[in-house]
Amino acid sequence: MVSVTTSLPAGTSVDQQGIDAWLEAYGQENSREDVDYLRDACEVALDAGGDVFLPSGETRLRHGLSVAEILLGMRLDRETLAAAILLGSLTDSTITLEQLEERFGKSVATMVDDLTRIGALTGLSSETNHADEAEHAENLRRLLLGIAEDVRVVLVVVGERLHLMRIARELPEETRLRLAQETRAIYAPLANRLGIWQVKWELEDLSLRFLNPDDYKRLASQLDGRREEREQFISEVIELLDGEFRKQGIEADISGRPKHIYSIWRKMQRKAVDIEQIFDLRAVRVLVSDIAQCYEVLGIVHGLWKHIPGEFDDYIATPKANMYQSIHTAVIGPEDKTLEVQIRTQDMHHHSELGVAAHWRYKENAKHDADFELRVVWMRQWLELKDSGDDYSDYFQHLDTEMEATRIYVLTPQSKVVEWPIGSTPLDFAYAIHTDIGHRCKGAKVDGYIVQLTRPLKSGEIVEVLTSKNGTPSRDWINPRLGYLKSSRARSRVRQWFKHLDYEHYVELGRAALDREIIRLSVIEKPDLEEVAERHNLKQVDDVYAAIGRGELSPVQVAGSGIREKQSEQAELPVEKAHAKAQIKGEVVVDGVDDLMTNMARCCKPVPYDSIVGYVTRGRGVTVHRRNCSNIRAMDEDELERLVEVCWSDQHEESTYPVDIRILAADRKGLLRDISSIFSGDEVDVIGVTTNSDRKTDTATMQFTVEVNDVEQLSRLLTKVEQLPDVMDVKRGV
Repeated sequence: MVSVTTSLPAGTSVDQQGIDAWLEAYGQENSREDVDYLRDACEVALDAGGDVFLPSGETRLRHGLSVAEILLGMRLDRETLAAAILLGSLTDSTITLEQLEERFGKSVATMVDDLTRIGALTGLSSETNHADEAEHAENLRRLLLGIAEDVRVVLVVVGERLHLMRIARELPEETRLRLAQETRAIYAPLANRLGIWQVKWELEDLSLRFLNPDDYKRLASQLDGRREEREQFISEVIELLDGEFRKQGIEADISGRPKHIYSIWRKMQRKAVDIEQIFDLRAVRVLVSDIAQCYEVLGIVHGLWKHIPGEFDDYIATPKANMYQSIHTAVIGPEDKTLEVQIRTQDMHHHSELGVAAHWRYKENAKHDADFELRVVWMRQWLELKDSGDDYSDYFQHLDTEMEATRIYVLTPQSKVVEWPIGSTPLDFAYAIHTDIGHRCKGAKVDGYIVQLTRPLKSGEIVEVLTSKNGTPSRDWINPRLGYLKSSRARSRVRQWFKHLDYEHYVELGRAALDREIIRLSVIEKPDLEEVAERHNLKQVDDVYAAIGRGELSPVQVAGSGIREKQSEQAELPVEKAHAKAQIKGEVVVDGVDDLMTNMARCCKPVPYDSIVGYVTRGRGVTVHRRNCSNIRAMDEDELERLVEVCWSDQHEESTYPVDIRILAADRKGLLRDISSIFSGDEVDVIGVTTNSDRKTDTATMQFTVEVNDVEQLSRLLTKVEQLPDVMDVKRGV
């Protein structure tokens, strides 16, 4: 067991004298400015309920100082220590997040806020049993790493858990066992992922001590010597190897550790062997620059000590499936004690710690998630850079940006963790729980407050879905612009629901929508729906109506489809045909005539893809009219001979076309402004306006001449204007 030294006085609380003693010890290796900074944190913590006793049996300030002392051993900065001292301060109403930020800076305030949320969530989660504990533990680890905007928050969380485990023997047995189970499942693996080995080993040993006390005591008694003696043995081995390598001109980085009790116990359980058959109770690792030196070091080790047969693996010559590379050998070392030696290059070591061969993943059997693993790598790199003694401030600022999560982790009221893409909404959450819950969702609560279904969720929030017994999805949910659903899977479920609704109902909806669009756009006659059905792989005309009703086909798209495909078959007037076609540079093709000037009629203002006809004028080429233009229909018999067949070219240049929009609305103040704002928002130019108010009926009739790109843009404008308050009718001018 690790021996613990502390500058805090014995007991469960701390007075001003104890605080001064702790700060004095801290000041021996730190500046007076840092001491004053932490003294201020202690004063604030004390005022914000620092003398309140926690369930652990100690006061809140005593608890925070104990955690800060652990973090001090990790050589963390004063801001992290201040966040630990201020643990729980925001649960007291005497201080706010804004006041913390003003006094200690934004980073400390943010860390304390994150720690407050994490404390509430982990406490809630521990009270609930889960069917799949392994999945729940993994999701909780992900939640802790996902909710923290600052890597230091995770270190405070791990440090706090270590302190609780150190004092757990004084707690009730039920509480002690729960803490030990959580520590083994969640916090020790978390420390492992971050590479905080000493903390990880102590957490695991303490967990074993409380959960399997007999096994722990038996193994502790079987180990030859106390941990301090075994660490001294490793130090002597490292010194000996370093001397031998220097004689051969080899520069090597040598590290070592005595295997901790939990790791021995786990290996005995996994391999079903006794402690005498565990040969890596003591181990050293040698890092060199290239592969040739790996084998040179191996020769030196085997020359110093006798190799144990059957305990040699060359993963350099034959890498593991995950491309892990290293040489493992076991020898009878000094004092006839077994010793494991691992030999690898620096690149191999980096790959084993941070690459796809990272040992934390296969030891925990964790599922592969590239984004999550990269987040862990960034945290590890920050910790390594911090421990190197170099200036890491620039990297830390870079890390703030790079560590932005791509997933969120939210909880159900039963404390089940649900993982979802960032930006997901309460409605996404409802569909993640169950499709039927999503269909019947009528609202949601986040952390106890009613929120809109479009509000993006954040990691750590508790989401409660409110359902209606006979609730059904809304079509708005599948509109990506409205932001109800982030998940394509959830949108697919909503679409599927609408698709399976009453078929006849959708047929009627689609027929009504198409007829309405034809009237609004002044289309002369309905398109060939059998041809539309064939083009969209539908069996019959009613399927076209149903597809429109379900929102799978746009009524504007269908209304104009016949015009685009079969204009030549839609002629109502006696038009003289020609055999040759020539495409004019522009947007209109005129039958039988090449290089002829065309212009759009001002009376009916055709736009792509209206049904059109050409009229040959004297000296001005061909004027293009809509087929239902009143001027065309009023022509004399002899003028009809000057009509020619024209159609829209598929390769027309992007242009705008004037079109009239007629509006009937209840006369009110601000009506003209509201309509104009729609045109302005869609970047549509208005080139003419005529308004007329009828005082007897309190109605206004307006005609706008606007420039649009095509009939689909025109339809969108008509829809938006129609949705304005007091607008009774909107259609295209004929």
